[in-house]
Amino acid sequence: MLIKILIGLAVVIAVFLVVVALQPATFRVKRSAVIPAPPAVVFAHVGDLQKWQAWSPWAKMDPNSTATFDGPPDRVGSSFTWSGNDKVGEGTMTMTERKPDELVRFRLDFRKPFKGTNTSEFTLRPDGGGTVVEWSMTGTKNFVFKAVGLFMDCDRMAGEQFEEGLANLKTTCEAEK
Repeated sequence: MLIKILIGLAVVIAVFLVVVALQPATFRVKRSAVIPAPPAVVFAHVGDLQKWQAWSPWAKMDPNSTATFDGPPDRVGSSFTWSGNDKVGEGTMTMTERKPDELVRFRLDFRKPFKGTNTSEFTLRPDGGGTVVEWSMTGTKNFVFKAVGLFMDCDRMAGEQFEEGLANLKTTCEAEK
């Protein structure tokens, strides 16, 4: 009887390992919103790292987090390093590409609670009197993150934060009109 239980357990573990291994190796989280402001106004907030604290959902998760900036906040190569509680974690965001009123791309290097490197970007497109803003993050998933993804909807969790950030960004941009 014990042999049958051990064989059954080994089969379950093997199936689980195969299912995890077959999960996609990359991910993409994407949300968008229409902000009733011209692209230049929106770009001024997403393309300047020092302005992020006014609308970032993570700034509100830990008001005691620390933030340091390196380089001109609105130039390629500038970076923002943060350290906060377990919800905010620790890492560095470095601007890697910047096209005024169109695109800002960042490299995200997370150190806590998990190590990882992802790419995040904002694309802006004029839409009538406003701007369609798309916020996305892409990256690779190691075996552990593939397994976690079977039990947690990471797109939903990160997507909710993106939605909150876009709503905050909208409020910030509308205040400038």
